[in-house]
Amino acid sequence: MTYTITSHATAVAVKVNAGAKAGLTAALEHLLEESRRIVPIDEGTLSRSGKVSVTADGTEGAVSYDTPYAAKQHEDMTLNHPNGRQAKYLEQPAHAEKATMTGLVAGAIRAAVK
Repeated sequence: MTYTITSHATAVAVKVNAGAKAGLTAALEHLLEESRRIVPIDEGTLSRSGKVSVTADGTEGAVSYDTPYAAKQHEDMTLNHPNGRQAKYLEQPAHAEKATMTGLVAGAIRAAVK
């Protein structure tokens, strides 16, 4: 008697990776949106400089703000930011939105492998 076993592991891995990349992108876009709600605003340049970057293979990504003063505004807790704006404008929502972001990644992977 002969048995044939067919593995779909490669096809599944491709789907999981595609889902993970889509989920990571969605999670980081969510983080960017949440951080824009509290990023310090004077003229809006800092807020407009926010962007999401994801590597081609989808294994790493980042949210960044690209102005010469972005790090100072994020780290200096002594600065005055009126109207609900604050320092730690990336760190705080990253912690607060962890479950939502994880859910976005997991949901995208589930959808990709169905």
